[in-house]
Amino acid sequence: MAAMNALAELYDHVAIGLSVAVSPTNLWYCLLGVFLGQLLGALPGIGALVAITLLFPITYHLEPTTALIMLAGIYYGSAYGGSTASILLNLPGTPSSAVACLDGYPLARQGRAGAALSMTTIGSFVGGSIGIILMMLFAPTIAEWALEFGPWEYVALIIVGLVSASTVGSESPLKGIAMVIIGIMVGLVGQDIGSGIPRFTFGSNELLDGVGLVAVAIGLFGVAEVISTLKSGFADEVNQFKVTLRSMIPTRDDARRSWKPILRGSAVGSFFGILPGTGALIASFISYAVERKLADDPSRFGKGAMEGLVAPETANNAADQTAFIPTMTLGIPGSATMAIMLGVLIMNGITPGPAVIAEKPELFWGLIMSFWIGNVILVILNIPMIGIWTRILTVPYRALYPFILAFVCMGIYSIAQSSFDIWIVFVAGALGYFFRILDLPLAPLILGVVLGPMFEEHFLRSQVLSRGDFMMFLQRPVSLVLLLIALAIVVTSAYSALFPRKVQEPVIDGSTNA
Repeated sequence: MAAMNALAELYDHVAIGLSVAVSPTNLWYCLLGVFLGQLLGALPGIGALVAITLLFPITYHLEPTTALIMLAGIYYGSAYGGSTASILLNLPGTPSSAVACLDGYPLARQGRAGAALSMTTIGSFVGGSIGIILMMLFAPTIAEWALEFGPWEYVALIIVGLVSASTVGSESPLKGIAMVIIGIMVGLVGQDIGSGIPRFTFGSNELLDGVGLVAVAIGLFGVAEVISTLKSGFADEVNQFKVTLRSMIPTRDDARRSWKPILRGSAVGSFFGILPGTGALIASFISYAVERKLADDPSRFGKGAMEGLVAPETANNAADQTAFIPTMTLGIPGSATMAIMLGVLIMNGITPGPAVIAEKPELFWGLIMSFWIGNVILVILNIPMIGIWTRILTVPYRALYPFILAFVCMGIYSIAQSSFDIWIVFVAGALGYFFRILDLPLAPLILGVVLGPMFEEHFLRSQVLSRGDFMMFLQRPVSLVLLLIALAIVVTSAYSALFPRKVQEPVIDGSTNA
């Protein structure tokens, strides 16, 4: 009986979500989002984060559900497009597509670029679909459990998110933690939430309301990316590969070798997508390592092994979908991209967290059902339009960046009609470029900007309720477990940094562009 009730409830939720997702407005913005995501994902160095920060101003005047549907489409659409440049140019379109260079480019040089592109599309669709199913099944349960959280649990959860995002997968955990602290300081600019006293404003009235997340994100990632890639040139090499619809039909051997790696990649990606601070980048490399370990002939990898291409591409799409689970159910972003998604909710007066599912079911389930529609659209777009994507790769980057900067200025000004925000964008862009020169990670900084004020709010509330007793964090079981997890992450990362293991990294075959 309980199972029947659960299925009936799921059916009702799906019906609600479908009615929202298929509305003409949401369908249009879903199509626009996945198209722009695939387009910008195919351009080397852009990626989901830069694409979202550049296009974020478009969504400011939209309804929150429509805005999330569009930004989500850009997010997972860029994962589809990211493999295009990896296969054709040996240049990853997105960071998570870097591993696709290892076997994708050798396949292209063997005249199998079409088959490689079609198999990554199939793998991406399967991985994304499994991620969506997991979100439908488990996100409501996680949200119900999280409703029992008090401020102590939220403080501990935010600490886990900040620590894991700044240390997991980072070559230097100290750099990540330092950038988180800088981000928290930026996030605390404005008026104190308790006393209303200005802090870190330096007498500027424009900073009384704080530093805008959109301006900081666009500057750090969008403008800094433009500055750092002005000298990029990738227009010539793609012309040597001819991709036709006939060449995109995979062989029977491709299907035989790929179906198990696709399933394994889906599992790996779904697992790492849920964990804060890991996501698609780590999932893709772990998936590649798993396939190489299980292969009958590991020497094929790096020379054009189809399973070495489809497994990581499946994993990064599965991770992109399941990354929405902690973001939407707990209100804790596991990455800078998810932090921007939360920014959409906050700017629309919606408090992120488990209550969103109960209070805004049309938003949550409408977003999920749009994932299904978006993934189908991407399959339809990707295969017949592959010729267009390859032509776009021949446009010199120098011809694009003036339009990008002009679009940034118009978009950021339209949000609050403030020229001060434009100055913030370019100051953040200069700092972002400076941080790149110093090899400092930018994602932890933007997470600090988002989570810093949330940490302050819940921490002050916890101290008021416990009358200043810090032991409450250790006396409540959930917060104690979360703090121990954060401590374990710090200790593990510190040990890995002090005693690194010597691992022979695979060499990317091909041109010097890699």
